[in-house]
Amino acid sequence: MEEIQLTQLGQEVRGFASPEAAVLERVPNPQADTLYLARFTAPEFTSLCPVTAQPDFAHLVIDYAPDRWLIESKSLKLYLAAFRNHGAFHEDCTVAIGRRIMAVAEPRWLRIGGYWYPRGGIPIDVFWQSGPAPEGLWLPDQGVAPYRGRG
Repeated sequence: MEEIQLTQLGQEVRGFASPEAAVLERVPNPQADTLYLARFTAPEFTSLCPVTAQPDFAHLVIDYAPDRWLIESKSLKLYLAAFRNHGAFHEDCTVAIGRRIMAVAEPRWLRIGGYWYPRGGIPIDVFWQSGPAPEGLWLPDQGVAPYRGRG
């Protein structure tokens, strides 16, 4: 088994200035021979509008079917927090997060739902997946209701 050098878990980490600078880490999957779904939910994700620099807020749901690696959750929290001062459109943030996790964890499959709160009165929901889900993988609903305003 490959030796893992975790740099954040169990350490004091101040965070990162940008998503590019953030270190996303992985750990071996002890159940690599089993097809299953793991879910991360980030209901308070924030980034900045790249034009106005106003804050944008989203509820992210990340589902993935691990293979040899798992995403180490503290490093994911720090990676997502690095978007707080990062200017990017909703679509860019959502897809970039999915692709970064794919590159690091090399899962069998991944999907991300970015449920963004309204900007200019229009909510923007962004969905991306790495391809068709593996046959037999249980795909629960992401559990986020569509935006309905005040009514």
